[in-house]
Amino acid sequence: DEVYECFEQIVKNRKKVRVEPIIDGYSRFLFLDKKDIPEVALHWERHFQWALGKYNRTHEEQMPKITPHVCRHTYCSNMAKAGMNPKALQYLMGHSDIGVTLNVYTHLGLIDAKEEMNRIAKLA
Repeated sequence: DEVYECFEQIVKNRKKVRVEPIIDGYSRFLFLDKKDIPEVALHWERHFQWALGKYNRTHEEQMPKITPHVCRHTYCSNMAKAGMNPKALQYLMGHSDIGVTLNVYTHLGLIDAKEEMNRIAKLA
């Protein structure tokens, strides 16, 4: 419900368009470009580049290159860490093979394994 409300606010507060774009029957896109066309991956890649450049110009400790795709991996890892059902996560990620979800997109390490072992130990 909270996410839905946030999305509603984004649409409500975005610039007004003369004609609402409709693509494949979908409308009310969250973010539109200067031509009132829904933003696509290339737009977001540039937004990230701009923000990263601004940050790195104003901070001594530099951030590595971050792309929207990196956020996709982070989302998948965070959902797995939170205990989301792997098949549900596979569906949300749009992967036809669970191996892609678990072996390519989910990045867990030693700390995560230790935390899981501690969690299991408390159940015993």
